[in-house]
Amino acid sequence: MFRTRVHSLSVSLDGYAAGGHVSFEEPIGAAGALFSRFDGRVIDGIQHADAPITVDRSLTSLWGQGIGAEIMGRRKFGPQTGPWPDDGWRGWWDDDPPFRTPVFVMTHHPREPLVFDNGTTFHFVDGSAREVLALAREAAGGGDVRLGGGPSTVRQFLEEDLVDFMHLVVVPVVLGTGVSLWAGLGGIQDRFTLETVSTSNDLTHQFWNRQTTA
Repeated sequence: MFRTRVHSLSVSLDGYAAGGHVSFEEPIGAAGALFSRFDGRVIDGIQHADAPITVDRSLTSLWGQGIGAEIMGRRKFGPQTGPWPDDGWRGWWDDDPPFRTPVFVMTHHPREPLVFDNGTTFHFVDGSAREVLALAREAAGGGDVRLGGGPSTVRQFLEEDLVDFMHLVVVPVVLGTGVSLWAGLGGIQDRFTLETVSTSNDLTHQFWNRQTTA
């Protein structure tokens, strides 16, 4: 069964999942404290040989399983705004982006696709959440579609009731400001069943599975 999934999205105790300003120096804005105990960039099950196998790392490895395409917001791809500048920017990941699938970047300023040798292709598309999901689902070849963030993008899909699963990592910090995951989504929990797992790093992994009707 096809699913739209969110994985390893770090959220502060007061509901912020990114800083309000993104720059080349601060890719997630002033929200670095979200990664002080959990690094959501450890993905696809790839670990250094000498790294311990922990609950946090094991749960993160779910990121790539069964995924056929990704959707992300423009600020996850880069800090630029407005029409795309001719600056040679190819994303935060240099020449080896970890996705290895089609990736649909939501932007009001489309551009030609960027193709990488490892199977990643960035498509820059303008459309509603439902329209972009239809494109990604077709490209996924029977796999699931991952919503890669940031929080504003995930919130668009939650508003349209298009999210089937979320893995959130609640980090015990209070940011006080930033981009909220939950703004305008009062009562969203009623659409999901919720399970939690706490770890020795004082992290709380939340698993939100959309409720299905018989």
